[in-house]
Amino acid sequence: MGYSKLVYIASPYAGDVEANVAFAKAACRYAMEQGATPVAVHLLYPQLLDDGIPAEREAGLQMGLRVLEACDELWLCGERISQGMRAEFSAAKQMGIPVIRLPDIPTETQKHYQQPEAAAQTQAM
Repeated sequence: MGYSKLVYIASPYAGDVEANVAFAKAACRYAMEQGATPVAVHLLYPQLLDDGIPAEREAGLQMGLRVLEACDELWLCGERISQGMRAEFSAAKQMGIPVIRLPDIPTETQKHYQQPEAAAQTQAM
């Protein structure tokens, strides 16, 4: 297996969590389609930690920044930049990690992760 750059996927999580998780998965898939190896800590840590407990939220944020240190690039995905994404952006800049801004992910990639009713609405358009 050849080398591919390791990219840290940052996208919104809070709010419409279901839609945001689907978008994060699409962003990871898009990164794979570009020949990169994606990592999205916000798809992992919420399954292990309770964001409502300040100490666990802080632990998740710190672990995410540790993962960011190992990455070749930070990809800021989505139109909205959350508070957490701003912190990741700031950390990447301090670490000298290049930041790529991706306000949207191609629709074809996103279709893989839409809910069945959303996919049907997209096809009807």
